[in-house]
Amino acid sequence: MSVDERVGPPSFGSERETLRAFLDYHRATLAMKCAGLSDEELRRTSMPPSTLSLLGLVRHMAEVERAWFRRTFEDHEAPMVWSDTIDFQAAYDASGSTRAEAFAAWEAEVENSRRIERAAESLDVAGYQPRWGEQVSLRMVLVHVLLEYGRHNGHADLLREGVDGSVGA
Repeated sequence: MSVDERVGPPSFGSERETLRAFLDYHRATLAMKCAGLSDEELRRTSMPPSTLSLLGLVRHMAEVERAWFRRTFEDHEAPMVWSDTIDFQAAYDASGSTRAEAFAAWEAEVENSRRIERAAESLDVAGYQPRWGEQVSLRMVLVHVLLEYGRHNGHADLLREGVDGSVGA
């Protein structure tokens, strides 16, 4: 695995700075878990019958970023990246995907999410979450997406170890 260049969250900061920093830290963690691997290694699945792979996690998190930022705060009808039916599991099957394709989509969604968050006047800005059918605050979205990354980075730890034995942060 590459050198750890992640920037940790501040020990003291506003709620918004802290949430933003933790989310960016977890985004960087996912990228770090994928660093230095070939497309074939990134597509390696954990164990049958699972189709989960590091590349599948990147694709899934692109869907999560889109669903929770773009679809909630900008365009409720924006199509998902890899699913016509808003099936988050569809992204996990990365058997025909490449690093370039998956990371381009994920990085674009991350940048869009950052733009939406920075433009919001406060964490109390409300958006409509079409999947839940209710209003949610930017604060809730940041926490929800942060938890998604935390959960899936745990999967990424195990997947990376299975590919080349790398363990750690």
